[in-house]
Amino acid sequence: MADHAGKAVWNGDIKGSGTLTTDSGQLNAPYSAGSRFEGQPGTNPEELIGAAHAGCYTMYLTSVLTKHGHTIENITTTSTVTMNPNNGHPVIEHIHVHTVGKVTGAGITPDDFQKHAEDAKTNCPVSKVLSAVPKMTLEAKLA
Repeated sequence: MADHAGKAVWNGDIKGSGTLTTDSGQLNAPYSAGSRFEGQPGTNPEELIGAAHAGCYTMYLTSVLTKHGHTIENITTTSTVTMNPNNGHPVIEHIHVHTVGKVTGAGITPDDFQKHAEDAKTNCPVSKVLSAVPKMTLEAKLA
């Protein structure tokens, strides 16, 4: 078992700003209400959730494909997290996963890839954490 931590430091009121960091030191990024709601420079929690989800999903899909005898050249996944401002009570209402795999071996078909992609959407650890999101869709295809 391993513990992994992220940290947020915020300065000022909601018009202020902060920094998101990770224990590994690989992330040290500014964020603000402007970067979260207005498209200003900086990161935001939703894009970090998307990145974490895409990373976990892709690793899980790779594992499933490998276990079924397929060879992975590459898999590219984007997890788009949609947040509704909801009159000051923001809610993540949709996550769309788009994955494209360049995969060979063991006679993989588009239907096989779709089946394995659905498995990853349901079972990767981050997908399980995100199961509270009302809607999660998947678009999966072979390159």
